[in-house]
Amino acid sequence: MSSIADNIGSVTRRIQKATLQAGRDPGSVRLLAVSKTRPPEDLREAFAAGQTAFGENYLQEALEKIEALDDLDGIEWHFIGPIQSNKTRQIATSFAWVHSVDRLKIARRLSEQRAPSLPPLNICLQVNIDEEDTKSGCTVEELPELVSAIGELPNLSLRGLMAIPDPDQSESELRSSFRKLANALKSLKQECPEAGPLDTLSMGMSDDLEMAIAEGATWVRIGTAVFGARPPKEPQS
Repeated sequence: MSSIADNIGSVTRRIQKATLQAGRDPGSVRLLAVSKTRPPEDLREAFAAGQTAFGENYLQEALEKIEALDDLDGIEWHFIGPIQSNKTRQIATSFAWVHSVDRLKIARRLSEQRAPSLPPLNICLQVNIDEEDTKSGCTVEELPELVSAIGELPNLSLRGLMAIPDPDQSESELRSSFRKLANALKSLKQECPEAGPLDTLSMGMSDDLEMAIAEGATWVRIGTAVFGARPPKEPQS
């Protein structure tokens, strides 16, 4: 069985190769290790192998890991799961990035609850790129108004867009979804130049990271290829 360090090396080489093949600058794509359900020991092993950015989906689980790993200088926490209004305070104070902001109410609460002593909270807007009924996210059409409003919030830095395309699509459909998100970001840069850096596309996972990078991803969110397959859930009694 490969170690986590070996897996990180393998994924990093995939990212580097895809970046070069896309004609992009080396280092322009970062690896976000999706560590939901993984014990702190796994994250510590990944950190020792040079991985610093970790993505968590579940707040309480994440807070426990943040406390357990607070001795790791330079670790960077990203929240990537759905956000409930009653969870924004802890997210605002505990994370460096939030990839899953999907409405103005959540953005406003994150800004209000971000401590002034902390740097601005980096956020991405989650786009329901394939307009799936079961997915969170705003539509592409809603983005300009949302971006304009968020640009006025003082404690946020609007970095870009995030999407989780439908994994059951064909390869051509999946590539089209990635391209649609990239084009949406390009349009926002032109329409809302004052809104923030708008330099980030959070898209691509273990099975499709090469395709996402070819279409402009700057963060790829990788879980299985870093930590291995998650164990099956135990049946509830």
